Amino acid sequence: MTLPQELIRAKRDGQVLTDVQVQAFVQGLVDGGFADAQAGAMAMAIVWQGMSRAETVALTRAMTHSGRVLDWRSGPWRDAVGSRPVIDKHSTGGVGDKVSLMLAPLLAACGAAVPMISGRGLGHTGGTLDKLEALPGYGTTPSDARFQQTLRAAGCAIVGASDELAPADRRLYAIRDVTATVESLPLITASILSKKLAAGLQGLVLDVKTGSGAVMPALANARALAQSLVEVACAAGLPTVALLSDMDSVLGRTAGNALEVQEALDFLAGHQGAGGGSGQGGATRPNSTFEVGSPINGRDPRLLELTLALAGECLAIGGLAPDAQAGEQRAAQALQDGSAAKHFARMVAGLGGPTDVFRQSGLPQAPVQREVPAPRGGWLTGMDTRALGLAVVALGGGRQRPGQTVDPRVGLSHIAAIGQAMSHGEPLARVHAADEASAQAAVEAVQAACRIGDAPCAGAAVVQERMTAPMNTWPQ
Repeated sequence: MTLPQELIRAKRDGQVLTDVQVQAFVQGLVDGGFADAQAGAMAMAIVWQGMSRAETVALTRAMTHSGRVLDWRSGPWRDAVGSRPVIDKHSTGGVGDKVSLMLAPLLAACGAAVPMISGRGLGHTGGTLDKLEALPGYGTTPSDARFQQTLRAAGCAIVGASDELAPADRRLYAIRDVTATVESLPLITASILSKKLAAGLQGLVLDVKTGSGAVMPALANARALAQSLVEVACAAGLPTVALLSDMDSVLGRTAGNALEVQEALDFLAGHQGAGGGSGQGGATRPNSTFEVGSPINGRDPRLLELTLALAGECLAIGGLAPDAQAGEQRAAQALQDGSAAKHFARMVAGLGGPTDVFRQSGLPQAPVQREVPAPRGGWLTGMDTRALGLAVVALGGGRQRPGQTVDPRVGLSHIAAIGQAMSHGEPLARVHAADEASAQAAVEAVQAACRIGDAPCAGAAVVQERMTAPMNTWPQ
């Protein structure tokens, strides 16, 4: 038996831990062998000394197997997915990032099985579970039987992690959150991937955000995180690709739980809704298989481009398309012919939400709505996306303390796009609030976060880079 203090001492002094030592640390997280203070000390030692790639892989594997690991090759789990490849996507978080709501049914419509384990809002970023719970009755913690039944009927199910998946990560994350040890590439990598590996995936695509609204704002840091994630995932047996995407502006035209769900419904249905509008924000990527210079049937161009880019990578990694470009074309067809919308409706109904979500969503609406007037004319040249996310949190759309209930009604809609020409007094966005006082505060916050210049400019390309590990390191 290795004493906790001796493991802490070894890492504190810069030693490379063996697989057995890493396993002992993770086991101590699960069975209480490491007290909270000792786990915090080990986390701080890792922050200061780092971990080698081999140590990070060992930590990820040990945390993955600290609880239940889903097996889609046998029993009722196999019956739920059949021969479909089990694939998923993970985003590092941003403002207005509702991609998962469209991507899961898109992939299901193209022949994939998507058991998407999602999370709640953190800091200034929104959470997929909070968004879906704006739909009356939608259950994010279904029984195994209901989870399997929904996957069988809809091909996708967006739910929260059960207490049985990666319990070591749950305890360590809570400790990191209160000991200033969140910012560590090895710990972030193991935290993200352990839950995905425990979900039994056969392929994973990562959306790593960079820019003012990202958790990792600097491109160099986001790139380092993406590289760590893809290398460790592949070494742990999970084929993975990462896209670095821009979060220097809100993704889509809404930020806030019910508002983002409504934008997703409009996106899937193919008509312009609360998040509509054009602007200059979407640059077409080189070798793109579709035109993204203007909205298609009212869909925001940047949101469309990123959704289809991630879909293309997912379909390629799952063997449902020969390459990502062909995957984009297949996903675009599933979007245009309405099949993705049908899969979304089945998923919502299967998990207890409205039985016909496109006809009667039941999404709540805020009692106070206020336009945000542009303080001057010109062009919208930039925005502090993190500040806009915090404005939504201040309205009640996020948590300012652990366990706080969010107000699904509040947020921002009709957010102007970077590069859009603005007249004096023209709306920069529309605030949805619970009362007049919070609405006025949000109006002022949005005005302060938006920059208006005298010359037009184009927004950054939404897909910045693509990263993966060398193919010879991929599991066979």
